[in-house]
Amino acid sequence: MQRIAKMQSEQERKEQIKKAALKIFAAKGLAGTKMSMIAEEAGISQGLSYRYFQSKDEIFTLLLEEAIEEARNAIQEIGKLPGSPLEQIRAFTLQLLDENHRLYFLLVQQAQTSEGVPTKAKEALERYSPQDTIEQIIPIFIRGQQEGIFSAGDAYKRLILFLSVVSGLMLQDARAMGMDWTQEVDRLLNLLTR
Repeated sequence: MQRIAKMQSEQERKEQIKKAALKIFAAKGLAGTKMSMIAEEAGISQGLSYRYFQSKDEIFTLLLEEAIEEARNAIQEIGKLPGSPLEQIRAFTLQLLDENHRLYFLLVQQAQTSEGVPTKAKEALERYSPQDTIEQIIPIFIRGQQEGIFSAGDAYKRLILFLSVVSGLMLQDARAMGMDWTQEVDRLLNLLTR
């Protein structure tokens, strides 16, 4: 019984460190992050952080792989969501604007633009294609156009515009501005319906 409790405690500690690292990496990037900063955010000693991870590069790569996997899963599930095309895109947009997803998005942005990204992280990025998002959403959007829910026009261009606005909002720290983008999702969807 103690062994199971210890394993759970170890896993909880590892998740605590990863959560702290995600927050720091999203804000400061790989180069601007030190293991001491991650440890401080996690509320542990720097030495203890090395018990779970050999380096910040290891954590960065692991988090990036998790971010890419989460994005893939969300994209694959959009067509399986219940409801009309509008409800499906609304649910997907709410997921994108969720704070945890925002941090993953910022991490991917950091990985795409930073120097000194670990090789394994670069390899993970090469397997990630934002184009997949559009290709998964276009059939839903076209179905919505056919049903008269979404306005007519080039589906690809309209989705690029919409996702660009959502991506721009994800780059903002809504909490610091006293905003909650999820409360504005219906206004965002007006970009597609009008």
